[in-house]
Amino acid sequence: MCLKIKTSCLILLLLLIGLSTNSYAINPDKYVVNQASAGNFPLVSKGKTASILVDDKDYAGVLKVVGHLENDLFKVSDLHPKRIKKISEGEDFVVIIGTLGKSKIIDQLVQKGKIDRSALQGKWEKFTTQIVENPFKGIKKALVIAGSDKRGTIYGIYDLSNQIGISPWYFWADVPVKKQSELHVLPGVHTQGEPKVKYRGIFINDEAPALTGWAFEKYGGFNSKFYDTVFELILRMKGNYLWPAMWGRMFYVEDPQNAVLADEYGIVMGTSHHEPLTRAHAEWGKSNGKWDFNTNSEALINFWKDGIKRMGNKETIVTIGMRGDGDEPMTEGTAIDLLENIVKTQRNIIQEVTKKPIEETPQMWALYKEVQDYYDKGMTVPDDVTLLLCDDNWGNIRKLPELDSKPRKGGYGIYYHYDYVGGPRNYKWINTNQIERTWEQMDLAYQYGVDKIWIVNVGDIKPMEFPIAFFLDMAWNPEKFNAENLEDYYVNWAKENFGNQFTEEIATILKLYTKYNARRKPELLDAKTYSVTNYNEADRVVADYQKLVEKANSINEKLQPEYKDAFYQLVLFPVLASSNLNEMYVATAKNQLYAAQGNAVANAYAEKVKELFEKDSELTNYYHTKLANGKWNHMMAQTHIGYDNWQQPEKNVIPKTKTVEISIKAQAKISTENSPKVETSITKNLENAHGFIENDGYISIESKNYSKAINSDLVKWTLIPNLGKTDSGITIKPSNIQPFEISEQSPRLEYDVCFFSKGKVKVKAYFSPTINFKIGDGLKYGIAFDSEKPQIMNLNEDSSEKNWAESVANNIKIITSTHQIENAGNHVLKIYAIDSALVLQKIVIETEEGKVLESYLGPPESFRKE
Repeated sequence: MCLKIKTSCLILLLLLIGLSTNSYAINPDKYVVNQASAGNFPLVSKGKTASILVDDKDYAGVLKVVGHLENDLFKVSDLHPKRIKKISEGEDFVVIIGTLGKSKIIDQLVQKGKIDRSALQGKWEKFTTQIVENPFKGIKKALVIAGSDKRGTIYGIYDLSNQIGISPWYFWADVPVKKQSELHVLPGVHTQGEPKVKYRGIFINDEAPALTGWAFEKYGGFNSKFYDTVFELILRMKGNYLWPAMWGRMFYVEDPQNAVLADEYGIVMGTSHHEPLTRAHAEWGKSNGKWDFNTNSEALINFWKDGIKRMGNKETIVTIGMRGDGDEPMTEGTAIDLLENIVKTQRNIIQEVTKKPIEETPQMWALYKEVQDYYDKGMTVPDDVTLLLCDDNWGNIRKLPELDSKPRKGGYGIYYHYDYVGGPRNYKWINTNQIERTWEQMDLAYQYGVDKIWIVNVGDIKPMEFPIAFFLDMAWNPEKFNAENLEDYYVNWAKENFGNQFTEEIATILKLYTKYNARRKPELLDAKTYSVTNYNEADRVVADYQKLVEKANSINEKLQPEYKDAFYQLVLFPVLASSNLNEMYVATAKNQLYAAQGNAVANAYAEKVKELFEKDSELTNYYHTKLANGKWNHMMAQTHIGYDNWQQPEKNVIPKTKTVEISIKAQAKISTENSPKVETSITKNLENAHGFIENDGYISIESKNYSKAINSDLVKWTLIPNLGKTDSGITIKPSNIQPFEISEQSPRLEYDVCFFSKGKVKVKAYFSPTINFKIGDGLKYGIAFDSEKPQIMNLNEDSSEKNWAESVANNIKIITSTHQIENAGNHVLKIYAIDSALVLQKIVIETEEGKVLESYLGPPESFRKE
């Protein structure tokens, strides 16, 4: 949030907000308004734009981005600002831009006491934007954007661009620019402070066929023209770090200007977790011999040396360590001595080539997959190396530092995934990431002290625009985000990218389509996913999507025409395509059900499957050939229908259907119908019943609907709205606490329930698939009815590969406990907090008399009597 330092300035700001009808001024982060006043700086006013003054000896990247600001001002105002190079050329109103210690103009303002040196000196990536009266002779008023370093200045420039209405996604998602004739900067010192996470970036990965096809058609490959758009995008979102495309790609070789341009922009480069010492995996040719340090160390050492020589002084986090050829395990078993020796050798190479103490070259060692096993078994990691901890490739963090561990000079980072190629199945096609889960896991990491590197695998960049923005925004200041304000993020992002049109409606669509897609990745969907016979589940899922389709289509019809391309990419296509895919698999399920019955309705569903399969192609074709006049050809080329193992099929394959042969006479009697529905009703006496009522032998409860939440001095129960397959999630926060011993005072949730029978009951607790990220046998909670002794349940008791694959595929972990209910009537179910980070979504209680029917989402919530 921008800091307003002077009280008088704050009062003026509040007055302006009260007077303004402009949407930007309503947001407290906004410091550019459309009204003139004596205290404001006229950036654009009365057909004129302020001139721009910059020291031509400042960083080349700063000068380049000043050019972007000039273009941005023109896009908004149709006016070209004049760039002046000397103070003597000054005019009444000038935007002065520069870096402390690099710009003589900024240094002179510091010496004159016009700006505060202490606000910037020694800071990391900080900028200040402020109005300065009479900065130099001949200049009446200046807007001064000053940076503590190169990226600080660049962020300050792009921050102003964002304030005047340029979305970071103006190129990558065709977000249009709203024309404005009056732009005025409010007084006060505006700053985003320093980032809380030092390195914040994205990893372009799994980029064929989509991004690869696009990049080669538009730019001739992954060259500096392509990366220019990527670097700008990252910096506009205040990121600073990139792992480049790596599927057969060679960032430093394919275009030597790639690295030059990254350095100019101030992008910190890295290479992926299995590409040591800046060398792309594709650079290791057969002529080099075997990728094996035991048998071919000389060739590897020379290969790595050349990488560090090529790096030179360019800002880089050097990946160290080693995996096997092609991102495979290096050896069978845990070869700790071998890996430690490799790292020692690599560090010697870095020191020898750079001629600097080893601590002065940032290094990162990714504890990815089996490498974490090495670390867990005692592998030694030099203290200045950043340990890059990882998720399980499915958004669930595998490892965090112990709360009582000694601080590391190199600190810790997280490598997170929005896209993945591997088991139990690839997921690459469309956005399936809920920002609520990203927040919950990355907030957990931050609370455990992970603040050196945050990097996320984003696949092809598109269609991950929304979660990328969230990840980088959160990385700048994780403390700004909490469970209660995640809803605001949807709203603000929709407002920023769609010109304040249908903001609440678009926010709701973003929130719900990602929720529905997160239930099960599209590549894992099939005809068996949702039940067509139990709880009306399949029809409810289709109806949920179709409501979004209707909403999105309605908005699309009314949107200002210039926003339609952006809307199609960011909202409409993912909704239409996801809805269509789910409907196709449900139609397949109905075809199979009716065909097995010999019912000719099966034939209508077979035809429907063909239509929906064809529609998928039509949606993709529109994206490639019509959207933005064909700008995004290839970008949705990822296959997503017809998987039969973890790897993708070569092309989309229509689901198999059956037809039923039937006589003409019988055909005349047949009409299409809805799938069977299950109606339930409560028939037993409800007198004196309280809470959730047993019906058909079960009770189903959404976790947020507790009767009572008991907090403690250390933690409180925190509802995470929208996180969950059916409703919300609930957890304890903060996360960085030691486990609780269960007592009468323990933090717990209580749920009032009423049984019509006694005997054994099974409680199935539905949790987000959190992994045991610390030393010990698993994350635990307690559970009991009434005053019985709580059972201690372990979320991670079964840590087998099979169980993990099932829990991430289903995006839920169900833990079952058995209890004895002595008497029918009212009871209280108690869930006790022991470990942090468990996110409870739903509870289903099954009695001996009942049978919960098979379904993917579980039965709908039971009737509740207050």
